[in-house]
Amino acid sequence: MTSPLGVILAGGLATRMGGGDKGLLQIGGQSLLERVRDRLAPQVSGLALNANGDAARFSDLGLPVVRDSVEGFAGPLAGVLAGLDWAAEQGAEAIVTAAADTPFFPQDLVARLVAASDGQKYPLVLATTPRTGEELKSGGRSKVNRHPTFGLWPVALREDLRAALNDGLRKVVLWTDQHRGREALFEAQPFDPFFNVNTPEDLKRAEELLR
Repeated sequence: MTSPLGVILAGGLATRMGGGDKGLLQIGGQSLLERVRDRLAPQVSGLALNANGDAARFSDLGLPVVRDSVEGFAGPLAGVLAGLDWAAEQGAEAIVTAAADTPFFPQDLVARLVAASDGQKYPLVLATTPRTGEELKSGGRSKVNRHPTFGLWPVALREDLRAALNDGLRKVVLWTDQHRGREALFEAQPFDPFFNVNTPEDLKRAEELLR
């Protein structure tokens, strides 16, 4: 497989932060989006931002902005589809997605996702971390947390995904499970690298983690 393209998912509503663009919040003098961009760009062959509304507010990032083609804020799968449509125009085989509010994800994310897809007809892999402590007690049989906004996605399945979204599917893992998606396990010590900023308290914690 050729090196995948990267897509930063920033199409959410940020309701727990009072609305607006979480990715434009800053830690350490830099926006979350800038940190995600700088972390993902060296791992991929090209990069775009999935966001809705006026694209001009992201002009400082220097990235192409692709918006959802499915109306009504259909969740991360709509952003994945927008990224796949963009990648198809570039002649790419696959994309790797990262969430705009998750500034500490692994620097070997793409390499590990691609490695986990070896032998798959369609490269489809989600990042996971181990469940520990209270999480493990309350998590049923699953011993891992799946991170559905961090994945490797095949351009070849974009029409299947479009049909599923138009039929009302919104849950990422339901679609990946249908296509025998795999998992790539990442360590969660000293903290979960997929920690994301959902609340003002999370923003404070991100500042602490950065230090």
